[in-house]
Amino acid sequence: MERYFKLGEFGTNPRTEIIAGITTFVTMAYILFLNPVILKGTGMPENAVFIATALGAGIVTLMMGLFVNFPVGLAPGMGLNAYFAVVAASQGGALTWQQALAAVFVSGLIFILLTVTGFRQLLVRALPDSLKFAITVGIGLFITLIGLKLGQVMGMTFLSGPSTEAIKGGAPAVNLLFFEWNIGIANFVDNKVAALTMIGLLIAGVLTTLRIRGALLIGIVLTTLIGIPMGVTDVSKFGSMSFVPDFSNLTLGQLDFGQIASGVFWEIVIIFVFVTLFDSFGTLVGTANRAGLLNRPDGEKRLGRAMFVDGSGVSIGALIGVTPMTAYIESAAGIESGGRTGLTAVTTGVLFLLSIFLLAPFVAIIPDAATSPALIIVGVLMMGSVRNIDWDDFGIAMPAFLTIALMPFTYSIANGVSAGIISFVILNGVRNLVDKNAKVKVHWLMYVIAVLALARYIFLAGE
Repeated sequence: MERYFKLGEFGTNPRTEIIAGITTFVTMAYILFLNPVILKGTGMPENAVFIATALGAGIVTLMMGLFVNFPVGLAPGMGLNAYFAVVAASQGGALTWQQALAAVFVSGLIFILLTVTGFRQLLVRALPDSLKFAITVGIGLFITLIGLKLGQVMGMTFLSGPSTEAIKGGAPAVNLLFFEWNIGIANFVDNKVAALTMIGLLIAGVLTTLRIRGALLIGIVLTTLIGIPMGVTDVSKFGSMSFVPDFSNLTLGQLDFGQIASGVFWEIVIIFVFVTLFDSFGTLVGTANRAGLLNRPDGEKRLGRAMFVDGSGVSIGALIGVTPMTAYIESAAGIESGGRTGLTAVTTGVLFLLSIFLLAPFVAIIPDAATSPALIIVGVLMMGSVRNIDWDDFGIAMPAFLTIALMPFTYSIANGVSAGIISFVILNGVRNLVDKNAKVKVHWLMYVIAVLALARYIFLAGE
């Protein structure tokens, strides 16, 4: 392990990496049980989706660890799976779920092409450091929002119908994602989930303050145990999950390319590509930057390999029979636990595979209130990158601010990245025209990405 993963070179050890991998898995494990619920409306068998989710996440995360030596876990992406469910709804969907999987597969091939040609790697070089730091901070706030929501400390109600149109001012071509915030101090007497979340947050906070290794994982375990007498940890779920998986009626290899010549098929492919491009790019750059991997001599090269695995994971997931696989921002929990190499990802991948046979009953009883404190603390730690942004230069400050603010406020990493790039190009592009000696230069690829980002808002905003 020392030679293969270069543990000494990264200042880590097997114990730290394994604990980090377990932490990442525990914070990601919700997808194992949420994905089948989201996709059952397509007609896909829930048990088959569970197996495909665990198998796909395990294989692609192992690839990230073994071939890239990156501490990042991958699994079916939230949001993309919801869009897939709408596209392939059993009642009135644009495609069958088999045809939608074919669209996912094609979008993965496009991602691989973008990576092989060096487009995504060039984007890393073109992106200014200020936006890289802003992406890290924005993801931290985004993760915090997820933690607060899962822990029921705050709530969000997505608006629809007249309310949404009133906010948007009709039906414009460009729109963001609007939702109603329900923020306040939860009633900890009536809402035991929120109470357990705060207890878990204090436990994990104390352990982190004392610099105890594996603080987040220990906090998750202790909070789960405390939740048993409180009635939040549902131990009955342990008996409801079987240690022996049912391999009948799997979704493996059930791609249908019958609609590949249709316009709707390619419209769906384009949406998958656009959303995943900005989402996965932001996640990979943000987590790698937080782990200090981009500052290494081989950082850009390894990030390119990570992007190749990320792109390949989309098509591999489709072949296995699951929605687009993408890098998970919850990987930041493992990174904050000390994960710096692929051994962290290998640990996470192995646990996903084991969950098919052994871990499902154990993972099922971990409540959201136990994992949400870890996500909130990760947000605290990722905020540190804000100090590296030059707030005195408005051409840098405004794009960085929009990147940071729009990720949590619109509940989308892609929105934050897009807004940051567009504003950076406009502000500094104009400045470069006026002042040829301006210190901040805009890479030519940033103009291309800004146009693509605008196209995403104009043509795909409703999606």
